[in-house]
Amino acid sequence: MRVLRGIEILAWCAGVSLLVTYATTRAWYTHSRDQGVAMFEAATALARTVDAVDMTTWSRARVDRYRESLRESLAPQAVLRIPSVKLVVPVFEGTRELNLNRGAGRIEGTARIGEAGNVGIAAHRDGFFRALKDVRVGDTLLLERVTATRTYRVVSMTIVDPSEVSVLAPTTTESVTLVTCYPFYYVGSAPRRFIVRAQRVTPDDKEAPADSTPAGATSRVATRGGSI
Repeated sequence: MRVLRGIEILAWCAGVSLLVTYATTRAWYTHSRDQGVAMFEAATALARTVDAVDMTTWSRARVDRYRESLRESLAPQAVLRIPSVKLVVPVFEGTRELNLNRGAGRIEGTARIGEAGNVGIAAHRDGFFRALKDVRVGDTLLLERVTATRTYRVVSMTIVDPSEVSVLAPTTTESVTLVTCYPFYYVGSAPRRFIVRAQRVTPDDKEAPADSTPAGATSRVATRGGSI
């Protein structure tokens, strides 16, 4: 009798344990599902933020390529905004031509979006980044991701040769470096690069800190002499 009683107790304990495991697993899967759905919806909303693109200053060829790129399904990693010049552009991973026809691309070899360091972002001068011609020191730059938005302040604009890759070197401050070809209205392959550097602003900052690039630092990423 005691043996049967013991077996009964063990069976009840096993049953309760299975129910607890089942409930826990269901809760975890439900949480994961809901989190995944929320992330997808947020990413979709991010992609829709630039549906109404102002192309009034774009070249005709760039407008055509942008419209052609809409045939492909692309998910941006972030949306870059500079409110002072009404720039709103999706930022994709990498600088392949499809990404640059659709928006901007993170330059391979620079810091990833959301990481510390120097995030390099390139786009075409006759498309989204034509707005950079009106950027001024002190302008606010926003880099919006699904999970967070970071605020930066423009600290410099420079014009360099395509071989000048030090602008993409790692920095000890959180920075964003925007790269496009220059002059903006040059006919053909533009010979120089227009660089906008912005540094992260925290709530306690009154002004962006001085740029800090390690001495002798170089980047393995070049603008490759291509036309953007």
